[in-house]
Amino acid sequence: MKVIVVGNGGREHAIAWKLAQSMSVSEVICVPGNGGTAQEAKCRNIHPDECDYIEEGTSENDIYVQIARHEGCTLAVIGPENPLAAGLADSFWKEDIPAVGPKFDAARLEASKDFAKSFMKKYGVASAKSETFTDKDKALDYIESHGAPIVIKADGLAAGKGVVVAKTLQEAREAVKEMMEDGKLGAAGDKLVIEEYLCGTEISVLAAVSVTPDYAKKGKAAIIPFIPARDHKRLCEGAKGPNTGGMGAVAPVDDATQDIMKKFEANILKPTLDGLIAEGFDYRGFIFFGVMLTSEGPKCLEFNVRLGDPETQAVFPLMDFDFEHLCEAILNGELKDFNLKWKPGYVVAPVVVSGGYPREYRKGVPIFAEKDEMDRAGAKVFIAGAIADRREDHTTKADYTGLVTSGGRVLACAGYGETFDAAWNCAYNTMHTLSFDGMFYRKDIGLPGAADSV
Repeated sequence: MKVIVVGNGGREHAIAWKLAQSMSVSEVICVPGNGGTAQEAKCRNIHPDECDYIEEGTSENDIYVQIARHEGCTLAVIGPENPLAAGLADSFWKEDIPAVGPKFDAARLEASKDFAKSFMKKYGVASAKSETFTDKDKALDYIESHGAPIVIKADGLAAGKGVVVAKTLQEAREAVKEMMEDGKLGAAGDKLVIEEYLCGTEISVLAAVSVTPDYAKKGKAAIIPFIPARDHKRLCEGAKGPNTGGMGAVAPVDDATQDIMKKFEANILKPTLDGLIAEGFDYRGFIFFGVMLTSEGPKCLEFNVRLGDPETQAVFPLMDFDFEHLCEAILNGELKDFNLKWKPGYVVAPVVVSGGYPREYRKGVPIFAEKDEMDRAGAKVFIAGAIADRREDHTTKADYTGLVTSGGRVLACAGYGETFDAAWNCAYNTMHTLSFDGMFYRKDIGLPGAADSV
């Protein structure tokens, strides 16, 4: 079969790479894909702008559907949140193309923080106390009465820039003003969710979801968690500096003990499943639980209605099963009986970013690699913000990869090892074989003191 993968990040590279390993998959069509998927076996990038069969004025959802139809794809996997929030899964299903990703109604669990918090309260998902505001003055009054630290969240999608953990009242006031008065985040900041500040250490739990009204009636609805992972959001070593989209991830996480995971399943996962069933959602895809390990037990920070990035790059190399078969089980109501088998050991996946990230940074910078040394080091390199260099004046250096930077987070080196130390060395030894002007990365991913904690 042919599979279409929607998206162009490191997560989508990992998805395409894993799908291509399946004997069931003949080709993976990546739309638009990136420089990594362009070089991946059995994968081919297609950019909508290059499709002469797509008429001008065609909606974005219909563009993906038309490409899938033209290429003969019989399965779609949707990577990023924005297409899901726009109802892309619904569009695929309407054209009889099974899609891995929740339909529009369920995608609101990420598209609206207010909707997600209301869902958590309604179904008893363990989470932070919160209130929602559309009036700036009332939001400021609430902050004054509750004090700091406190968490300010924009209701809508804001490309990872919609959450402020305010350590002082002044920081909280400024966050409210920037979002609600200055329009820093556009319409996403017109409504705010203000939450209590939770103390602890974060983990990420990715999970497969197979819920429809029909599956619920037949007792087939299920959410099956993957092994826990941990993202490192801060730019610099020791969890310092500004927040980013993720500077690296590690899986599994030793402090996510069996007891903690049992509490997670009882107090977060099961109520979420009960809520999806009760709401009558069609949710066949993946979910990301952002979880804070507090003194009172695990609490849910947020839902993402797709796989996490860079957590996917750390978790997928540990999969000891056919990912395409998992997708089929999700779609066919057979997830409950699917055997999620994991390789023993660890993956450490530090992320390389462009100089200046998460603020302004250059694009179009050539990337070099000592190929033989990189192969010996052994980590899987997942490309995120890099594309094929199509310029006529491209460099002729022997170690040029043919890729140039196109984003802030450029790539991740996912090193596997039977022990954490072996995985860490694999990842960083591979990292040392790569170079580009302005290249920056943290040197402590997974080490003691590196985790984001509050």
